[in-house]
Formats: sequence, structure tokens, C-alpha cells
Amino acid sequence: MPNDNQTIDEFRANHGRLGGPLGERRIVLLTTTAASGTPRTTPVEFLHDQQPDGGRRMLILAADDTGNRPAWYQDLSTHPQVTVETGVFTFDAEAETVPDEEQDCLVTRAAEADPVWADRQAAADRVIPVVALRPFGGAANADREGDFLQQIHGAFRHELALIRKEVAASGPRLGAQLRINCLTLCQGLQHHHTSEDDQMYPALDEQHPELAPTLARLRQEHRQIAALLEQLQDAVSATDPVTVLAEVERLTTEVEAHLDYEEQQLIPVLNNMTLP
Repeated sequence: MPNDNQTIDEFRANHGRLGGPLGERRIVLLTTTAASGTPRTTPVEFLHDQQPDGGRRMLILAADDTGNRPAWYQDLSTHPQVTVETGVFTFDAEAETVPDEEQDCLVTRAAEADPVWADRQAAADRVIPVVALRPFGGAANADREGDFLQQIHGAFRHELALIRKEVAASGPRLGAQLRINCLTLCQGLQHHHTSEDDQMYPALDEQHPELAPTLARLRQEHRQIAALLEQLQDAVSATDPVTVLAEVERLTTEVEAHLDYEEQQLIPVLNNMTLP
């Protein structure tokens, strides 16, 4: 990835959002430890992954533009613990190369989703290693609740934009990685709204009773969005790109309106209170 230092600065300044072609990719900052003990931070592209037991992990393919293994991959042989920055969260993770029998399938899946990986595999002298990141710990990259909420919303807007583009360009069938991207988005939104319903909104009910009409509307919108998420998951299972795109468009319209209203109504309040 060219101009790593410039990309790192832009990523951190904009909470994970990048301009230009990199803005159309899923990027995190990966900090590894070199054999000398020196930390090395590298912008890397990642893949969402869904495991058979329902667990999720982040996958990174260890190849540069020439198909060679990058320096950060060599670091893992002596220091497998890494730090990951998403723009919204920073967390530690254990990095491990997936078993050989999985690598071919995952590289094929990546190449189906993005032809650049097919080019890199063609340039490599063996199958590109795939690294799985298993998070532990972590913290938000914001001091105020309202700012944190806005950053999370930015991440959802970015993911929705990526999925809309990917579905529109998918052709007559949905690839495996695109189906996983859609399902990961659905799970993420469901988790976020459940957290708000169970934690943030009750705290606001108690401390700001004047927000009752606003919170009632937001809760109703959560139920509406939950129904749209179910419909999107059904469409993804059927793997019809036309139907999926229509559902993604409906979901995007509803989610964008919900996020805009929630930010307008709650961010000023959240930035002046402490939530449990």
C-alpha cells in the first residue's frame, strides 16, 4: 500500500475513513512487533469471516502487490500478538495463519470478491497465507459518548456503501464473500441496536425524561430496521442479486434516516452525560 505513513495519519484523523480508491476498501491498521522489538504499523485490507459455530473473525491475506509476503507477516513468527485499529475501536488480537486446507478456499473467495487478489496469487510462488485475527480486550477511540456514537454510525454508513456497490457489481450471482459481508452487516446492526435498547436508551430515560417521544420513535425505528434485516438475510440466502440489491437499497434508506435523526437528537445530550 503506497504512502503508508500518509494513509495511517489520514485513517486516524478521520476515524477509519479514507479518501480515494482506499475509501472503497475495508482497511484496518495492524501493528506488529518486529524481531528487534520495534512496533510496525501497516494499513491492511481485511475480509469478514463467519465460522460454522457462529463466531466471527477478521482475515488478512499476507501478500503485497508483487505477491511477496509482507514484513508484517514475518513479524508474526516471533510475536503473534498484534494490535488492530478500526477507526472506532482499538483492540489486541492473537494472529494465526489458518491451516493449509483452508487457505486455497479463502484465497479463492477473496479473488472472487476482488480481482486484485487473483493477480497477487498469480504473482506468488505458492498459495498466499491467510492470517486470522482473534480479538481480546479493546477500547473505544472516543472520550465522549456522543462522539463514539457518531463514529459507529460512520462505520455503518461506510459498510452499507461498500455492500451496495458490491451487490450492484456482482453480476448474475452473489459470491460467497459478498454473502458473508451482508450477513456481517446484519449482525452488526442488530447487536448495535440491542445494545442501545438495553443500555443507552434506559439511561437516557432516567436522566432525560423530556426525550421520551424521541426515544419512542427511535425504538420503533429499531423494530422496523430489524424487519428489513430479516428480509435482507432471506434474500441473501436465495442469492438473487436483484432482490438483494433492492433490499439493501431499502435498508440503506431506513438506516440513513434513522442515524441522521438519532445524531441530531442525541449527540448533544450524550456528550454531556455519563452512561453506565
